[in-house]
Amino acid sequence: MLLLVLASGLWYGYELYIARPGMVYMGVPKAQNWKQPNTWTRIFRNNGFMVGYSDLRGNPLWVSYKLETIRDNAPYHKRPQRFSADWRNLTHITHDDYRHSGYDRGHMAPNYAISRLYGEPAQQDTFLMTNITPQKPNLNQKLWQRLEEVEIDHFTKQFKTIWVFTGPVFDPNIERLKSSYRVEIPDAFYKIYFALPDKKTLAFIIPQQVRGKERLDKFLVSVDKVEKRTGFDFFHELEDTQEEQLESSIKPAPWRLKAVARLPARY
Repeated sequence: MLLLVLASGLWYGYELYIARPGMVYMGVPKAQNWKQPNTWTRIFRNNGFMVGYSDLRGNPLWVSYKLETIRDNAPYHKRPQRFSADWRNLTHITHDDYRHSGYDRGHMAPNYAISRLYGEPAQQDTFLMTNITPQKPNLNQKLWQRLEEVEIDHFTKQFKTIWVFTGPVFDPNIERLKSSYRVEIPDAFYKIYFALPDKKTLAFIIPQQVRGKERLDKFLVSVDKVEKRTGFDFFHELEDTQEEQLESSIKPAPWRLKAVARLPARY
């Protein structure tokens, strides 16, 4: 029993102080009000990305991953045909929970970038249902796909390393999938980018109801706006003055966003 307690303590210490901090930039996102159950998460480490998951909402509330330029010889991996239930998910949401719902199974950690950067096991992890959230087809297949393409094919050419936080945004009015009451439907989605070594930020909030052809820069917001809408504090380990300056500003010029804001979707 003592050995079990010791092993559990060592494992938790490793998770808390070594493993998890290595998979985010400047702190694991924390709820601004810990008494609010809608922001409670359990943290799942995967190959290439980490998830703050809400069993209450049936959604990942935040997902963190690191992007760099893809090597020319990085292999391609075949896309899985189905999504997989995650044994860590208490409500056991499956591929079929989204069937006939009117919503796509939207990746938060993107299949393409994660698979090319981190390999096939990481790609398989992106198809876990704890990385998935309901997205309207025009959002998932068009505008969100465009943003995922821009981040890996264009942003990584401007900066050495990019840290990403992404997830859903919920309004007070709760709506759930008609095909599964366990899954709450987001009203919008956010992406936050932090570029190194330049220390530049860029953030978006994109609503569910889009045509898909809109300019990406139409949805620019400050990190402060994302924090207000989600209830999470990002980059809280930054020095306070620097955090305030970076999170209150909207400066797309260093990202050369204007040049790629109208790129067409692949689908």
